Amino acid sequence: MAASVAGLSSSRRGIRLDMVKNIQARWNDSEGDCREIGMSTTMTDEGPIADADLDEFLGIYRPGSTQPRPEWIDSDDFPRMSNLSAAFIYGDVMVKAEEPTRAEYVTVPMRHRQVELQVAIAEWNILWETAQFRRYVFDPDELPKEMTKVAALGDSNVVFVPRTQSRYFEYAPLYHPLPHATVERFGLPMVRSGMWPFISGTEMRSNALSADFPARSEAAWDSHIWRHLMPGSPASGFTKDDPIRLLTHNLDFWLPPVTDVMQDILTSFPVVGDPIEPKPVPLEDGSVLEGAVLMSTRVGSDIWAGEVDAAEVTAWTVDQADADGRLRGILDAVRSNRIEDDFSDRWTFAREDFERKLYRKRSKVKVTFVELTGTIPVQSPESDVIGQTVTSDFLALLNERDREVVVLLNSGHTSLTEVAEIMGYANHSAVSKRLARIRRQAEHFFEMN
Repeated sequence: MAASVAGLSSSRRGIRLDMVKNIQARWNDSEGDCREIGMSTTMTDEGPIADADLDEFLGIYRPGSTQPRPEWIDSDDFPRMSNLSAAFIYGDVMVKAEEPTRAEYVTVPMRHRQVELQVAIAEWNILWETAQFRRYVFDPDELPKEMTKVAALGDSNVVFVPRTQSRYFEYAPLYHPLPHATVERFGLPMVRSGMWPFISGTEMRSNALSADFPARSEAAWDSHIWRHLMPGSPASGFTKDDPIRLLTHNLDFWLPPVTDVMQDILTSFPVVGDPIEPKPVPLEDGSVLEGAVLMSTRVGSDIWAGEVDAAEVTAWTVDQADADGRLRGILDAVRSNRIEDDFSDRWTFAREDFERKLYRKRSKVKVTFVELTGTIPVQSPESDVIGQTVTSDFLALLNERDREVVVLLNSGHTSLTEVAEIMGYANHSAVSKRLARIRRQAEHFFEMN
C-alpha cells in the first residue's frame, strides 16, 4: 500500500479508540438484558426498546401503522438528506482531491458487532472530498481486510455501504428525494432523514424495511422521474417493457448523477473556522501527494430539506444524467425506433406521434402567403409583447431557484458573487452551475420556439 499522509493517521487513532471503546462498553452493559428479554429486542443507552417502539426510535413510519402520524412527515424539512462534517474526526484540516474522480459504491457484509469495520468505514466515507486519495490517509495495517482489498486496487473514489437485503443504504440518495405522497402511494415506509455518505446505522434500520423495498423503491422513482423524461405522456401509456420505463426503474443508472449533485451542493458549504490557503500534502516517505492539497474542512448540514429542495435536486439529477448528452441520446434513440408493442391501450401524445409516422397521417396546416414590402423593418409594440410572452414561457419551465438567478441578473446584479450572497450561498460555484443549466435549457427551448 502507498505511503500514508504524515500526521493524519496518528492524530486520528486516539479518536478511533474512543469510538470503539464507547460502542463496546454499551454492548457489554447490555449483555445481561439481552439474555433475559431475547435477542430480538433492540438495546440503547436508556435500555431495551420493544419492537412496537422500534420504528419511532429509528425515525420510521409505516403506512397503516397504529402509531400516531409523526409531525415531521408534514413539516417543511421532509424529505431530508444530511451530511456529517469530517471535522468531527479529522479536525479543521483535511486532504482534498483537486480533480476528484466519480464516486463508486462498494457493498460490504457488515454485522452488528463488527465495531472495527463500522468505525473504519465511517472514517473512510466521511472523507468525501479526499475522493480517490482516501487510502493515503490510513496506515497499511490500519484498515480491516474487507477494505484493504479495495484500497490495494489503487486510487479509486470508493464509498462503502453495508450489503443488506433491502439495499436501502445503496439507494438512499434516490429514496430520500421522494415526496411523502409518492412514498405513501407505493406502500413504502417514511424514513425521517438520510445521511450521505453512509456513516453508521446498519442492521436496525435495514431490518426494519421489508424484503420488497427495492422493487417498491424502483416503482416510486419511476413515478417520480417520469414527467422529466416524457412530459405530456404518462407512464401508464406504455408497457412495462418499454425501454424508457426500464431506464427509469434502473436505480443503478441514476445513482451516479444524484451522487454528483449531492457533492456539488456540498462544495458550496462554508468551511469550519477561518479558511486556510491550500498547501501540498506531505507523505511519511518525504514525498508530496500529487493531485491533492491540504485545505479547511467543510461544515456538515442538510443537503436538502423539504419538497421544494428535493424537487430541485431531482431536476438537477436529470440534467446531470444528460451532462454529456448520454441521456438525451438514449431518449432520442428510443423515440426514433419505437414499435407498437411499446404502448399500452391508453392514449398519449407519444402514441399519437408514433401512429402519425406509422400511418403517414398528416396534420392539416393552413398556409398563408403574405406580401412583404421593401421597407426597413421598424420595431412595433407587438414585438415587445411577443418577446415578453416567450420569456415568460421560458421562465415557467425553470424551478424556483433558477428563476431567482435569472431575475437577479435581469435586475442589475451582474456579479455572480453578488447573486450568490443574495441567495445565501457561500461562494459563486453553485450559481455558476445553475447558470450553465439555464443556458442549456434556453438553447433547447428557443430552438424549438
